[in-house]
Amino acid sequence: MTQDPRAASPQPDPSPASTDVSIAAGGRSGRAMSRLLGPLSGAARLEVFLLVILAVLIWWGAQLSRFFLTGPNFGFSTQAVMEISIMALAMTPIIITGEIDLSVESMVGLSSCVLGWLWASGVPLEACIPIVLMVGVAGGLFNGLIVTQWGLPSLVVTLATYALFRGLGHVVLGSTVVSNFPSDFTSFGYGYVPGTFIPWTLLVFLLLALVAVAIVHGTWIGRQVFAVGKNKDAARYSGVRVGALKTALFAVSGLVAAFAGIILTSRTSTASPDNGLNMTLAVVTIVVLGGVDINGGRGTVPGVILAVFILGTLKSALTQAGISTDYQNVAIGLLLIISVITPQLAHQSRVLVDRVHLGRQRPARDPVPGEVHQ
Repeated sequence: MTQDPRAASPQPDPSPASTDVSIAAGGRSGRAMSRLLGPLSGAARLEVFLLVILAVLIWWGAQLSRFFLTGPNFGFSTQAVMEISIMALAMTPIIITGEIDLSVESMVGLSSCVLGWLWASGVPLEACIPIVLMVGVAGGLFNGLIVTQWGLPSLVVTLATYALFRGLGHVVLGSTVVSNFPSDFTSFGYGYVPGTFIPWTLLVFLLLALVAVAIVHGTWIGRQVFAVGKNKDAARYSGVRVGALKTALFAVSGLVAAFAGIILTSRTSTASPDNGLNMTLAVVTIVVLGGVDINGGRGTVPGVILAVFILGTLKSALTQAGISTDYQNVAIGLLLIISVITPQLAHQSRVLVDRVHLGRQRPARDPVPGEVHQ
């Protein structure tokens, strides 16, 4: 009888317990490493792609005009997008949770009207600003409570309050335009850091951006935001107070929109019900372009920050090319459509490639008894 070659050199038989422990440890470490590196590598790839787009836009703008890469143009183009950029920071966690706030531009107009009405009534600015901010919080809480307590879609609710807040602005101020604000107030909106072309509002945005990055990506609040966006029911069963979290996010969105209304009033030195028109489109475009999934569950604040500068550079380049504001809005709308469609196409392409790859794999052959594997 021929002896099995494997019997000539017997191998030590590991104990089942140690084998199970090693497999479990390897599985846990592998899954942990996958969870850690997977999102980070995806975010890094997106942010590198956004940096490339920004570099191409800067090169294109420089070809259009020799004034594009000058300090005054940088300051002016940056100021023009600071209000929508600040609101995009607050919109980011809302969209990550799977919701949306379409009323932000109307809150900008309402807060501007309240500020102008209070100032025209003789109320000092030191008292006007806190009142305006409380109006923003109240509007955001109104949105959040209706969405969470009544279970209504945020798209419909905030579309209704979009009209409500804009109408309230017309009720508060009517057709009156208030423009006699003090110079100390208006200089903040259009002023620069002394000796530079860096707007004060850019410093405000960068400070708020750092706060947003720290909260969304470094605290339990951010972890709960992503958990709700990935699976609301699972997050609730895990102890996350989903309704309270969403209500708080809407309240912050209203607060930030009111703050943006104050900045816009300061920059234009004008309080009017029409302040903030067409801002919602730009805010959502920035967030989605920055890599936030419109369906919720994924996104990064650094990506949104890069999208801010991409949009500002694009608008500046289009202005240098002599493109009117109406056509610029068309370009922003197309950019939003592309930002929404591209991730879906990429996902479908990956699924198709995976199916083709799996279809070409040869099925595993059953081992032959007594066969020696080299």
